[in-house]
This record gives sequence, C-alpha cells and structure tokens, in this order.
Amino acid sequence: MTQAFRLIASTGIHKGDRDYQQDQVILLPHPRVNGCVLGVVADGMGGRSGGRKASDQVMMTSRQLFDSYAPDTDDGATLLRHIVQESHIVIRLTAISAEQEPHSTIAAFLINPRGDCHWVHAGDSRIYHFQDGRLLHRTADHSYVQALVDRGELTEAEANDHPHANILIGCLGAESDPPVAAHHIPQLRPGDVLLACSDGVWHYFTPAELASVLDSLSPREATEFLIDKARTRARGGGDNLSLVVVKIEAPKEEKRPPMFAQQPQFSLSN
Repeated sequence: MTQAFRLIASTGIHKGDRDYQQDQVILLPHPRVNGCVLGVVADGMGGRSGGRKASDQVMMTSRQLFDSYAPDTDDGATLLRHIVQESHIVIRLTAISAEQEPHSTIAAFLINPRGDCHWVHAGDSRIYHFQDGRLLHRTADHSYVQALVDRGELTEAEANDHPHANILIGCLGAESDPPVAAHHIPQLRPGDVLLACSDGVWHYFTPAELASVLDSLSPREATEFLIDKARTRARGGGDNLSLVVVKIEAPKEEKRPPMFAQQPQFSLSN
C-alpha cells in the first residue's frame, strides 16, 4: 500500500550578474490528477535571443506533453524521454532561422501520485536527492570536466574551479542527439528533498551545504537563502540562477490522500 504524503515546494529564478535571463524553471501540478508533479529547469545558451528561445522551447514542450500524461496508464520515464527528444527537435528547427545557434540544458523530475519519482537530464543542470539531511544521489554532468573526474584526472573540487568547467559534451540543440540520463526512485518518503538547479546555483555550494540548508529550512526559505548566498559568493560575476525545491512531508492527517501543496513561486530581480 502506497504511503500518503504531502509535497511542499518552491521555485526561484534570478538573472544574476548577466544582462539577460536565459534560465527558465517551472513546477507544474498535473491538471487532472492530484499528487502528480513535474519540475523542470532549463539553462539556455546561444546569445541573448538564442539561449532564451531554447529554454522557452523546453518549457513549452514540457507543458504540452505533461498535459496529456496519464499517470495511471502512461510510463513516467517515457514521458521525460519524450520531453528531451521533442525539445531537442524543436530547438534544432529554431536554429535554422536563429541569429545564434540555440542550445539548452534540461533537468526534469516527475513525481507520481503513488510516490515514485523519475528524473532525466542533459547538460550540467543538476538534480539532487537528499534524505534526512544527507545526499543519496545526484546527476552527473555531461561536461568536459566531469569526464576528467570520471577518469580520475580531477577531483570534484578541482573540476568546479577548472577554466573549462562550462564546456558541455551533451545538451539539447547540438548537432548530435542529446544524452538521456535517467534515474528512478521507487518510493519517496517523508524526509526526502528534491533539488533541481542550474549551474548558477550549484557551482557555489558543496553537497553538504545544500543538504544542511534544505534540511533546516522550508522550500521557500531555502530558495531565498540559496539565491542570496550564491549571489554573494559570485562577487559580481554570477550566472543566471534557477532552482526548484520539493520537500516530502507526512500528511497532517493519516487518512488524508496524497496532495500537492505549492508555495508561491519566489522570484528575485535587480
């Protein structure tokens, strides 16, 4: 029997020290099924117009495909894979008339009413799964420096400060098909926290710092804190920032069915 739970969530976005915003983030409750949620972060690349067009296409495709998703009969992993593939195709078509070739990362997770979770990513936007203040799993970046880490040539700390840390080897809109790196959590439980974010956020925190913040603060408080602290640590050179936080809590009443309780979206601007 599936355990009942409630979801408390928040999103945040800030243009950082850039002249324009290329990140996009959404957190969508299913239009017909209570307890089903889709979270997506997209970090656009390719100049002012190109990068924003790419991340906008990811958001549009995600909304359209999620709207037709039937949690009781459809496969969540298939939905996320289709979001990646369809977004990639649309971005490639956009590139035909774009002044600068558009690309985007994607980090997307789907929570089903029965409590299982699927996620998928391409590029260096990340998803973290924390449980009771400790990291259980995170995505591995599709980047040049992550490949060096995987080969044992760099540590995680060295990779974070590497001069080529922003070079991707897989994303949406590139000439080659994007990687579709998937993960499945069979059952979420109270104490679990999901964080999806662009590199403008995670670049400035260790996993232990993220775990501590998310464990001790509400999603909205954590969103505010992480954006503010990343801005401070960037010292005037920060990238766009976007994140979505979902915390799993026990229901206030034992017989209460699974529900999605979204806090208001939090947005900072200069």
